[in-house]
Amino acid sequence: MKIISIANQKGGVAKTTTTMNLAAGLVRKGKSVLCVDFDPQSNLSDYLGYKAQDNLPTISELMMATATMQRTDVGQSIRHNVEGVDYIPSSILLSSADVFLSQVMCREQVLKRILSAPEVQLYDYVLIDCLPSLGILLTNALTASDAVLIPVQAQKFSLDGLAQLAQVIEMVKTQINPQLAICGVLLTMADNTNMSRAVEEALHGMFEDNVFATKIRRSVEAANSTYEHRSLVSRPKSKLGSEYMAVVEELLERGV
Repeated sequence: MKIISIANQKGGVAKTTTTMNLAAGLVRKGKSVLCVDFDPQSNLSDYLGYKAQDNLPTISELMMATATMQRTDVGQSIRHNVEGVDYIPSSILLSSADVFLSQVMCREQVLKRILSAPEVQLYDYVLIDCLPSLGILLTNALTASDAVLIPVQAQKFSLDGLAQLAQVIEMVKTQINPQLAICGVLLTMADNTNMSRAVEEALHGMFEDNVFATKIRRSVEAANSTYEHRSLVSRPKSKLGSEYMAVVEELLERGV
């Protein structure tokens, strides 16, 4: 099993769209995939078609229960998407993580304990959609992960904070999780402007071969996809869907 965090502390860089379409693309490649919505805004949960009325635990309740050493049933928290993507949804309760984790021993390892459940170990891939922050939730995600995928929007100021994110990743790797690595940097919302080309060039300078050859173009398709609760890779003749499938191919070729 491989656990991959999709992370960037900047919002609006297509983390959720990337998580959903990588998951759906991996399923099309015959892989079993579990997504974890680790953002209190719950955008991935909505994208996957989650209905909060089912009254089953979300990742928020699992984190709170695990942090206080209560018994949990992770399998009960796993929902099933029509495209074959399994997922654990989030809720606004996760926004209080800094409070309920503040006094917990080894608080950066709570998510890792959840993902060690036998039901989770059966999957080929676990994808964690991280919130736009560098706080304790991101540290939990990185501690639990084998790899990090960083989406970067091809726009002005998109490079701000990337060095800080890389430092956090290196800190977690050095102090907690030595196997952690950056498995790829993905340029999103790319176009034919000088700004987009400048961002791409800067990414190659910072991350070298870790930058995916595939770019995700700017298109209204992405917004339509989230509204329809349907992945881009499932849409016939979708250009963005084809691009995300190419990213999946690159991931598999890298042995991730």
